[in-house]
Amino acid sequence: MSFSPSLTASLIERFAAIVGPGNALTEPSDTQGFTQEHRELYHASTPLVLRPGTTQEVAEILKVATETGIAIIPQGGNTGLTGGQVPLADGPPAIILSLTRMNRILDIDAVGGTMTVEAGVVLQTIQEAAADVGKLFPLSLGAEGSCQIGGNLSTNAGGTAVLAYGNTRQLCLGLEVVLPTGEVWTALRKLKKDNTGYDLRDLFIGAEGTLGVITAAVLKLFPMPAGRQVAIAGLKSPEATLELFRRAETLAGGALTAFELMARIGVEFTARHIDGVRDPFAEPHGWYALIEISSNLSEEAARDQMEHLLSAALEDGIAEDAVLAQNETQARDFWHMREALSWAQKPEGGSIKHDISVPVAAIPTFLAQAEPLVQEVVPGARIVAFGHLGDGNIHYNISQPVGADREAFLAHWDAVSAKVHALALSFGGSISAEHGIGQMKRDELAAIRAPIEIDLMQRIKAAFDPAGIMNPGKVLRTS
Repeated sequence: MSFSPSLTASLIERFAAIVGPGNALTEPSDTQGFTQEHRELYHASTPLVLRPGTTQEVAEILKVATETGIAIIPQGGNTGLTGGQVPLADGPPAIILSLTRMNRILDIDAVGGTMTVEAGVVLQTIQEAAADVGKLFPLSLGAEGSCQIGGNLSTNAGGTAVLAYGNTRQLCLGLEVVLPTGEVWTALRKLKKDNTGYDLRDLFIGAEGTLGVITAAVLKLFPMPAGRQVAIAGLKSPEATLELFRRAETLAGGALTAFELMARIGVEFTARHIDGVRDPFAEPHGWYALIEISSNLSEEAARDQMEHLLSAALEDGIAEDAVLAQNETQARDFWHMREALSWAQKPEGGSIKHDISVPVAAIPTFLAQAEPLVQEVVPGARIVAFGHLGDGNIHYNISQPVGADREAFLAHWDAVSAKVHALALSFGGSISAEHGIGQMKRDELAAIRAPIEIDLMQRIKAAFDPAGIMNPGKVLRTS
């Protein structure tokens, strides 16, 4: 059974009755904010946005959707970057299911190191609630002020702390999920060790809402570091940056909580377009590394490790210059420069973006080989490479040449991406390190994965969602 193109007025009323009239949006002026993603790459509409307030309401919605064959698009904070959270422009009418109202923190267990939350809780709210009890929830993203934990789980979000704490998958102990049939699987377990059969949790994390709707989760909390030091180093090359990372990892081990790479042009963009950002160095450098070391002992212990790392790197000529944050305000400023890199590209015109990963040791070679491939397609393109060097994830973004026409430049997206992705794959890398597949990379995924892998994914999809209502056309092609 495939989903139906028909969403009649009577059926809309039936869905609306589940959540109440104030939480069923039909006017375009009310639904537009749910259908437009911030990159403006995907343009679609929906006849109905539903905002359930309970798991039972979600269950009733999905039960009716399966019965009638109506497509459901689960949505969190609408911060996704591959179009997984908005309808297909050429698809039948689909209902957007917004989890925004399901925003309660249900339980915090400081002793056990867990927090139980509904899917609509904003990531920053979770971070702050953990800090209030002296704990750390380490997931950190540029969109943390608006993204929701359900979306983070559904895309297996990464962020700046993966080096020390892992992706969102590693930060979740249990889930509550509503299946397309309306059945509710409740497994809000707080156990760090539970080896009892298939791990169903891991099927839903990263599935991008194609198998069911995550409505609640148990998250891992960590001890709040006693001290943290943040520094920025100026370097001449990616090779030097990689050597600095090797030294930092050897010196600090698990206390190295972040190691971020930024190309010079990205720093220039942020200084030009983002209020409060300035280059921390008097002289420019080709590459910048943002380093964070955290200590469970003391602020002094973190500072001693950072000073030892930087002084040795400067003495040996690995780093050209370095600045150690002198207080928390300066540390936040350094992080603001890194986190604003994505937004700082927009005023420069069109940007073709890639979220690739390669083995850490291959990053310098990838960067050296990728630029001439891009220049073959778009001479004068400006390479804005930055990201999480410590875990091999580079956001290889390309800004249009100065003075170029934006739409003409963006028309090269597929040609440029084909070259960048092929190069990443040649190193044993990935075309999607942390942003997911969505609709943007769906067809490419089918082309690069082995047929048996795609077949197994299709079998899983068919087993969980035989009516084909869950986010159709995302991750996998709709048959």
